[in-house]
Amino acid sequence: MARPTNKLTATEVKNETRPGRHSDGGGLFLQVKQTGSKAWVFMWKEGGKRTVMGLGSYPAVSLADAREKRDACNKQVAKGLNPLVESRRDAGPTFAVAVERFLDDQRLALWRNDKHKAQWKMTLGKAYCTAILDKKVDDIHTAEVLKVLKPVWQTRGETASRLRGRIERVLAFAEAQGWRPEGKNPAQWKNNLDAILPRRKRTAATRNHHRAMPYADMPEFVGKLRKSSGVASLALEFAILTAARSGEAFAARWDEVDFEKKLWTVPPERMKAGEQHEVPLSPRALEILTLMASLRQEDGYELVFPGQRSTKTRTEERPPVRSGAVDKLLARLKVAEIATTHGFRSSFRDWAGDETTFPREVAEAALAHAVGNTTERSYRRATALAKRRKLMEAWANYLNNDTSKVIDIGERRQQAAKA
Repeated sequence: MARPTNKLTATEVKNETRPGRHSDGGGLFLQVKQTGSKAWVFMWKEGGKRTVMGLGSYPAVSLADAREKRDACNKQVAKGLNPLVESRRDAGPTFAVAVERFLDDQRLALWRNDKHKAQWKMTLGKAYCTAILDKKVDDIHTAEVLKVLKPVWQTRGETASRLRGRIERVLAFAEAQGWRPEGKNPAQWKNNLDAILPRRKRTAATRNHHRAMPYADMPEFVGKLRKSSGVASLALEFAILTAARSGEAFAARWDEVDFEKKLWTVPPERMKAGEQHEVPLSPRALEILTLMASLRQEDGYELVFPGQRSTKTRTEERPPVRSGAVDKLLARLKVAEIATTHGFRSSFRDWAGDETTFPREVAEAALAHAVGNTTERSYRRATALAKRRKLMEAWANYLNNDTSKVIDIGERRQQAAKA
């Protein structure tokens, strides 16, 4: 008697969350992974050995589409053919094509912004992957992946690690689409590349690849910074005071600032980790925001630290202050060779660890670094903000210890207005 088919319903497929394979009959299974992702697989026996073939990811491939593919595969099996071999007879996609389809498929789930997507496209393109771009995805094995990774593995460690992970994601996507046989991903690290590629030594230079000014020199530097006029100097000081990443600070918007609560809330889409980040504002940080608020033009721009409009048109929306302007400022203050904007975060972290008794997790939270598991982070959230407020005020007080002249806010208003 024939085994029943079409056992699943569209609603069941949509709502299924249990990891494992869920049979629809006739060799068709919905495979649910621990991450929650879903894909269709077809299973049959050939020569007494079970063979598995991917039919595509869900919901890109619907239940009805998966059943059509299953029926076609069963017809091939009935004729003594191997569906997996037959599928490869078609013009399977190259790695370059698979990358394009992967990027398009992930357009809503993976990208924080267009810049993030462009970074993926660049690293998975001619910049690093020339050796495999024209290869069919089912012809890419560990040897081909190594050709891409070895030239940069020791010299560009962080880039190489990201590149490996991104290749792994694309090949996993290709497997889910049925373009590759199910099995070990040739770009996976554990039990694969970890036995081949040498482990990189983690030196102080590799851990702190951004040049960081010693925190002992920070008060003097901030004193000099406050003598500089213009939006760039104010934006940089705000980034230092808040220990924020430059992109987050320079693109701050007024609707993120709550003067009453003395709080700056950065939305998930502007954070590296994709999670909302609350930053308690010290008195000096609020003073900078008050000054910038007094300089807002009649056009009502929403950026706290607006840059210059393009010379081509004066009507376009003003961009945030550019990192290039801040780099020029660092060069003008003669510290460009020993410090970067991102490096000031390391200066803050070293100060917090060496000169204060604040717990490690409080300092890490100030940098928007995740510490502990999800439950621990949720438990700490209620009290962490109050502790971080004390930490950021202590940091601001430390930076104020310079004895050099600090220009008062009235004079700063006049200087910034001229910028």
